[in-house]
Amino acid sequence: MKVRSSVKRFCNGCQIVRRKGKVRVICKNDPKHKQVQG
Repeated sequence: MKVRSSVKRFCNGCQIVRRKGKVRVICKNDPKHKQVQG
């Protein structure tokens, strides 16, 4: 899980999701693409 000031999609499997007021990226294809904005 990477913590970044701006989150971007890396591939087509990445999805941008809002959870508990935070913007996250979750990815089925590559778990290394997981990010959270903060």
